[in-house]
Amino acid sequence: MKIVSLPRALSKLGFCSRKKAESLIIEGKVLVNGKVVKDIKKRVDIDSDKIQVEDKTINQTIGIYIALNKPRGLVTTLSDEKNRDTVFKCFENYDLPYIFPVGRLDKASEGLLLFTNDTEWANKIISPESHIEKKYHVQINKIADEDLINNLIKGCLIDNEFLKVKDAKVIRAGKKNSWLEIILDEGKNRHIRRMLSFFGVDVLRLIRISIGEIKLGNLPKGKFRFLTTKEIQLFK
Repeated sequence: MKIVSLPRALSKLGFCSRKKAESLIIEGKVLVNGKVVKDIKKRVDIDSDKIQVEDKTINQTIGIYIALNKPRGLVTTLSDEKNRDTVFKCFENYDLPYIFPVGRLDKASEGLLLFTNDTEWANKIISPESHIEKKYHVQINKIADEDLINNLIKGCLIDNEFLKVKDAKVIRAGKKNSWLEIILDEGKNRHIRRMLSFFGVDVLRLIRISIGEIKLGNLPKGKFRFLTTKEIQLFK
C-alpha cells in the first residue's frame, strides 16, 4: 500500500511533474476510480486505485535512468520563466517518457547530470543523509596554494551557512591559473563557487565528473547515455 497525494502519485508513476499534475487535477482532467477529482490534496493508493488522465489509465512506467554531459549555458529545470534554454534541449529529438533532473548544475557549470522518473531512487542521491560523494574539476584564475586548499577543507561561514568540502587538491597548474579536484559529500546552492569567491578566487570552469561510482567518462558534451544495471543498483 502506497498512500500519497494525487499529484505525487502522478509524479511517482512517471507521468508528469507534481506542478503539472496539480494543473491537470484543477482542470478536471484526472479521474480516480472513474470519478473526476479536482482536489489536489486527494490521497490515493498507487497500488490499488485506478488513476486516469483524459481516459488514459496511468500505470507504473518502466524506470528510466540517464547520465547527461551537461553543456554550459543550459539551466537545470523542467521549464524556465525567462525562456532560457534548459537541459531538456539535449533530449528534444528523442521520444522519452517524463523524466526529471536529479539535483542540479547551475547555468555556467557543466558535466555529469542524472535524470530519472524514479523519485525514490533520486531522493536517495540528493538526500543530505546519503553523503554521496560528488567529484568536480574546477579551473580557477590563480595558482592554488596550500592555504587555499586547507581553507576549503576547513570550511567557512557564508551568509549564516557553514560550507566546506570533503577533499581538495591541485591536479595541474599553468602560469596564471590552475585546476583543482574538489569532492563534496553534501550539495548546497552554488557550493563551490560561493566558497572560492569568499577566498577571492574566480571560477573559470566547473565540471562535475562523478556522482558516487557513476562517472562522466568520455561521454560527449550535450549527449546522454542510459545507466547500466550495475550503476542503477548503486542507489537502490
